[in-house]
Amino acid sequence: MNAAKPADWDPRSAEVLEDQIAAYDAMRKRCPVAHSDYLWWSAFRHEDVKRVLEDHESFSNAASNHLSIPNAMDPPEHTPYRKIIEGYFTPERMSAFEPECRQIADALVAELPRGEDFDLMAAFAQPFALRIQCAFMGWPASLHEPLRQWIGRNHAATRAGDRTAMAQIAVEFDGHIKQQLVVRRDAGEQAPDDVTNRLLHESINGRPLSDEEIVSIVRNWTVGELGTIAASVGIVVQYLAAHPALQAELRKQADALADAIDEILRIHAPLIANRRVTTCPVEIGGRRLEAGERLTLIWASANRDEAVFGDPDAFDPVRNRDNNLLYGAGVHVCPGAPLARLELRLIIAALLANTTDISLASSRLPARASFPASGFSSLPVRLG
Repeated sequence: MNAAKPADWDPRSAEVLEDQIAAYDAMRKRCPVAHSDYLWWSAFRHEDVKRVLEDHESFSNAASNHLSIPNAMDPPEHTPYRKIIEGYFTPERMSAFEPECRQIADALVAELPRGEDFDLMAAFAQPFALRIQCAFMGWPASLHEPLRQWIGRNHAATRAGDRTAMAQIAVEFDGHIKQQLVVRRDAGEQAPDDVTNRLLHESINGRPLSDEEIVSIVRNWTVGELGTIAASVGIVVQYLAAHPALQAELRKQADALADAIDEILRIHAPLIANRRVTTCPVEIGGRRLEAGERLTLIWASANRDEAVFGDPDAFDPVRNRDNNLLYGAGVHVCPGAPLARLELRLIIAALLANTTDISLASSRLPARASFPASGFSSLPVRLG
């Protein structure tokens, strides 16, 4: 049994949680495929993670305890669901959403204080993630605060490994989604033409999507979006504040912003990891895994692998673009990447265009987020 295996590391130790990126860098060199009681097996090298991503037959995505569409599915079951979901992130859909996204970004930047220290995560990054996700889904502003509180409880339960609490929290979130479905069904032909309402009219294999399937799709979109977009905004702003020359360059060259954001998020991942399960005995990184063993892909390490990127902290968007696993690879590459890239480009562009300087506050230091979150739980900054 897996529990009997000796642990190579403790993902929840104080040393790891104090600086996750540094800890994963060390593990990549010391034990590139490692076992722990909490994460089972973990892969840290780019080569191994890329192999897993491209071999969905040996490394299945069906690693969830509940219905998870399409994240916890493999082809051929995965394929028709994936086709539906990709339709919501086409260039045409992104162009249609861009004006509203820009308006939200500009309004949030306008509300920020100038010339005084404030916490960027609480005042800017988290509100942006909440507002932009609700806007994309067509949800009311009244959901902002319940969803914000839900994120905190979900992270705490995940970190503690409390399955009972995690199940209760999932039910709570599903209730928010189901209520939005009820509102649109009750409205009939008067329902808004938004993403949530469109999902009610989707079909799979000749039948309508069930409510359970819709809830699962929306859960996957929203849980990933709220956490990673907020983390991404904090990571990018902290990096620009710490690198004033790059900040000045991007103020002059807005067309370089998209690649710069991807590269900053390669250096400091907004999403720490996700899971796979082996379908057959495999050998990876010199370790043998039996069928049915869980494997955690540590994005935050793979995207900093010296064997691929050289100095992992060297900022080189053009050189590193093709190997960047920020949005994954293979059949499960993130379908929402176009939306995430749009949102991040517009929010950072708005911040740069409406300020003269972004600097780290001198009064307080940033506080790093703890697993399963990434980035910063607090980021004191000052805007000029």
